Amino acid sequence: MIRFFANANYDFIKWRRWAFSLTGAIMVVGLGFLVTRGINYSIEFTGGTLVQIELAHRVPTGNIRAALDNVGLKGADIQNFGSDTSYVVRARLGAAATQGEAGTQAVADAVGRALDQSAGPGQYRIERREAVGPKVGRELQGKALVAILLSFVVTLIYLAVRFEWRFGLAAVIATAHDVVATIAFISVLHLEVSLVVVGAVLTVVGYSLNDTIIIFDRVRENLRKYRRQNLYEILNLSINETLPRSVLTHGTTIATTLALLILAGEVIRPFAWVMSFGIFTGTFSSIYIAAPVLLWIEKRWPGQDARGARTFGVRAPAGASAPEATRPAPATSSSPRAPQPAR
Repeated sequence: MIRFFANANYDFIKWRRWAFSLTGAIMVVGLGFLVTRGINYSIEFTGGTLVQIELAHRVPTGNIRAALDNVGLKGADIQNFGSDTSYVVRARLGAAATQGEAGTQAVADAVGRALDQSAGPGQYRIERREAVGPKVGRELQGKALVAILLSFVVTLIYLAVRFEWRFGLAAVIATAHDVVATIAFISVLHLEVSLVVVGAVLTVVGYSLNDTIIIFDRVRENLRKYRRQNLYEILNLSINETLPRSVLTHGTTIATTLALLILAGEVIRPFAWVMSFGIFTGTFSSIYIAAPVLLWIEKRWPGQDARGARTFGVRAPAGASAPEATRPAPATSSSPRAPQPAR
């Protein structure tokens, strides 16, 4: 498979309009779900009720979780407390988290019904119950948003220094696309947004940005190497040259996240969903968002270096032969692809 992709020569940029249409449709659907259903925050963001229980005998955590789901306490946080028979359950029952003592009692009663199913009647004792506030308050949420925006600014500055501001702007737009698309995906599947899911989103940002930088680094090298090729050709060439690396990297990471999705428990599954989609959208944006956006920016504000490579000619129809001055020579296993000299 790697030998096959080593000499790949696909015209990725040709499909940019179809890619824009696809990602636009996904975001519109996600926005619709976001407006109608909102985001399903966990108790770490909304607060809830804490119930400490003592069991007469050990019960698997999975059985307790399944019983809690059956009584309407989905997404409850279950932790051992001191011994194998002591647990702390943090949960909310609909809007009961904001209903004071009545809400706290309702959640405790629901936990009792769940323990009747999993441990058996009379096989448990509720030690305490109390209302708990959210771990992540509004102030912390605001700081998290500011941190994400600052990370975009720092990324733009870093890429502007390392490459050009045009590369940095294209990378930031592609990364912002990944964040919006991932939020739309979370809204469509109605995944519970916990601190673990937030960590997955931030991981997706770094993963996608790294992939984009690798492609842009090859673009920068090819801009200096093949000055007679236009930017359209150089973008396609760079993506094809990094394709073997992309196949290996994305293939192994998606296999890992799919294994977590299928085999892991309920707690880690939202993280696996977000990471699996994030790998897909990160790869997609590096090829079909970052590269076409860079092409659009360079067409309107061409860079000063490698000006011969920034010339925009009229693209020949598919299947037609390109001029010798701009067509790279066929790649071989012993020599890199390079444009033939003009005659």
